[in-house]
Amino acid sequence: MLSLSTCWNSHRFTEGQHIVSEARGCGFEWIEISHGTSISLFPGLLECLQAGQIRVSSVHNFCPSPVAVMIDAPDAYEFTSHRKEDRERAISLTKKSIETAVRFGADRVVLHMGSAAMKPFTDQLEEMAHQGAAYSRKYTELKLRFVQERQKHSAFYLERAKSALEELLPVAESHRVKLAIETRSHFEQVPSESEMLRLLSDFPDHPWLGAWHDFGHVQRQANLGLLNHAQYLAAISPRLIGCHVHDVDWPAKDHRIPFTGGDVDFDHLLPLLPADIPLVWELSPSQKRLQITERLVEWRNRYPHLG
Repeated sequence: MLSLSTCWNSHRFTEGQHIVSEARGCGFEWIEISHGTSISLFPGLLECLQAGQIRVSSVHNFCPSPVAVMIDAPDAYEFTSHRKEDRERAISLTKKSIETAVRFGADRVVLHMGSAAMKPFTDQLEEMAHQGAAYSRKYTELKLRFVQERQKHSAFYLERAKSALEELLPVAESHRVKLAIETRSHFEQVPSESEMLRLLSDFPDHPWLGAWHDFGHVQRQANLGLLNHAQYLAAISPRLIGCHVHDVDWPAKDHRIPFTGGDVDFDHLLPLLPADIPLVWELSPSQKRLQITERLVEWRNRYPHLG
């Protein structure tokens, strides 16, 4: 199924019906209720759902947006935080997101697992790549130092992510909602490629846990030479339960409409996906409605089995 994330337009409306109307006008019959979606929009969204005007593929943590946070901040509270109260808050808010999914008839909640507390390098590598220095000695030395430093932190933060999942999975199972671990854009974030594989292996064949592949996020890391996009997708494909679909304008401007950024090789990557999972177009609010509509038609012409 193709779905449109409300991250594209929820900030522009005070009534949920208008979000649905615009999504339908673009050609989508499904939406993902994203982080940053105010609870004040829920009545209108529910009205449209009950009227059969829209269906909800998934919910993105945290949803509704925490009232204590004045901006759209899905990483305001992290499962990996050094602050116990933040970890507990992340758990509590995720349970509310699971309840939101049930309320809207969705069976998937997308999770950000957190980050490692270390000096950030990703932005510096992206800026060097933008300046054309991606193959320089300085870049290579910095990347190597970054990877080595990141590895030192892996076990500690992976254990915190695992602990959060162990607490949340019984709740998810009781509500029959799957938890989806999202691939991230920054190498400081959890999980890295190897950490994703480890988390999935720690919960083998768990029916309520899977991976959520974000095409733009992974492409950003691939552009920095930190992973191979196709290999990563192939490795997690057996446990994949959904995707965020967007393109990337080299090296790191993501959440572009498919076929406009040019970095994501959809023709090569899409055949690696399992059948019948949500493909959620997660687009920047800057993206124009007319171009979304045009590219959606192109998508359906190119990939009729994914339309």
